[in-house]
Amino acid sequence: MSTLKQPVAAAESTESSIVAYLQAHPDFFDRHPGVLHNLRLTHRTGGPAVSLVERQVAVLREKNLKLERKLKDLLDVARSNDTIATRVHQLATRLLGAPDRASVIDTLEAELRLSFAADHAVLVLFGTATPAVETGFLRVVGRDDPATGPFRTFLQGGTPRCGQVRDSQRDFLFGTGNASIGSVALIPLGPGCELGFLAIGSRDADHFHPGKSIDFLVRIGELVSGALG
Repeated sequence: MSTLKQPVAAAESTESSIVAYLQAHPDFFDRHPGVLHNLRLTHRTGGPAVSLVERQVAVLREKNLKLERKLKDLLDVARSNDTIATRVHQLATRLLGAPDRASVIDTLEAELRLSFAADHAVLVLFGTATPAVETGFLRVVGRDDPATGPFRTFLQGGTPRCGQVRDSQRDFLFGTGNASIGSVALIPLGPGCELGFLAIGSRDADHFHPGKSIDFLVRIGELVSGALG
């Protein structure tokens, strides 16, 4: 080892020993307040030196701000969840009051548009046994219809899916020329999508983000399946 490296290594070893000692004796400055009073640290903004206590206060303020932001985020999520729960409950009561299947479909379309502010929504039902007339909202197809091919993986999985969809899926659901739809929620109706599925589209690419909770989508699927069954 060269003579230049020896002092550096010794200094690093000494600093490590000091750090280890202070961590093992957090009350050191309580027992030696004079040392604490004389310590000075460079201010982070490049200003004059500050005492260790002032630096600690600044660090605590930063931690407090982070905790406040985290708490605000948690409160925002809680309020959002409470709002969604209220809307799902309202949807349930409206569907229960629908006298027949056609009324269920009409009620579902209205609630998605008004209460859930859906930019686009499509109800895909498998089979032909429905008294309702096909509209822009209702699509009746056979489960094995080639048009449902792009949804094969989703239909086999039978769980809600959020995020962006392929062009072929978007065109089937919302028609060609709907590139403005940024994200879509696909909700199975019945086990294995036996009844069909519900698609809700949003212009916001992050509205139906894959990382978001899908619990309320499961509830909607159960409610609609029960009302249609």
